[in-house]
Amino acid sequence: MHDQLAGRTVFITGSGGVLGSTYVRRMLAAGARVVASDLPGHRADALTETHGDNDNFRFYELDVGDEAQVESIFQRIMGDGWEPNVVLNNAAITGELLMGAGKSFPDFADTSVSDWERTMRTNLTGAFMVARQMDRDIVGRYPATLINVASMYALNGPHHRIYEGMPFKSFSAYSATKAGIHGLTLWLAGYWAERKATVNTIAPGAVFNGHSDEFQRRVGELIMAGRMAQPDEIADAMLFLCSAQAGYMTGQLVNVDGGFSGW
Repeated sequence: MHDQLAGRTVFITGSGGVLGSTYVRRMLAAGARVVASDLPGHRADALTETHGDNDNFRFYELDVGDEAQVESIFQRIMGDGWEPNVVLNNAAITGELLMGAGKSFPDFADTSVSDWERTMRTNLTGAFMVARQMDRDIVGRYPATLINVASMYALNGPHHRIYEGMPFKSFSAYSATKAGIHGLTLWLAGYWAERKATVNTIAPGAVFNGHSDEFQRRVGELIMAGRMAQPDEIADAMLFLCSAQAGYMTGQLVNVDGGFSGW
C-alpha cells in the first residue's frame, strides 16, 4: 500500500546493510519520509546515489557508538524541518563484520575483549543512546514508535554445527546484545506508555545475503519454511510495526523467522 506509512517520518540507523537498505526502499514506497543514517563509506554512498533525488529522503552520517553524534542527531534532523515519529534501532555489528578482510574467524576461546566490547558498544549501548535521545527530544512531544531490531538468536541458541567449515561462525557477543535489545524494549515500553510511545522488537530470521548453497541447505533444515528469508519478507513485517495499524502493540517480540523459533 502506497499510503501505509503516510504521515510517518522514519529514522533508521544502520541503513546501508541488506535489511536497512530494503527498509529504506520499502518505506519510501509506502509513503513515509525516511531519514537514513550509517557510517561514511560505500554503503552510505549507495543510499544517497539511489535515493538522493527523492524529496522524501534524507541521509545523515552517524556512528551510533559515538555519544556526541547520537546526542545531536535528532536536533539536526528537526533543525532541517523534519520530525521523526518512528525510529528503528537497526545498526549492528555482526561476526562477519568483525572478521575483516582475510582474517579468520576466532574460536570462542580466542575472542578478544575488544571485539566483544566493540559489539556491545554498537549493538546495545548504541541502541540505548538512541532511545535515550528519543526520550530527551521526541517522546511526549508527539506519539512515537521505536522498533528495536534483534535476531532469531536473541532468545534461541544457534546450532553451531551448521557453521562447520564455513568462513564465518555465530558470534557470542551478537547473541548477547540481541537478547539485551529485547530487555531494553520491555523496560522502555512500560516507561513510555503514559507518554503515548510504543516500543517493540522485531527478530528477523536467517536472511539470504549471498550465502553458499551448502549453508542455505543446512540452515533451511532448521526452519519450518525450509529456506532463508528474502529481505523484503522481513520488511513486510517491519512496515506493519511502523504503521498506525500496530498502535495497540507495545512490549512485544515479533519473530519473522520462517518458524525457526517454533521448533
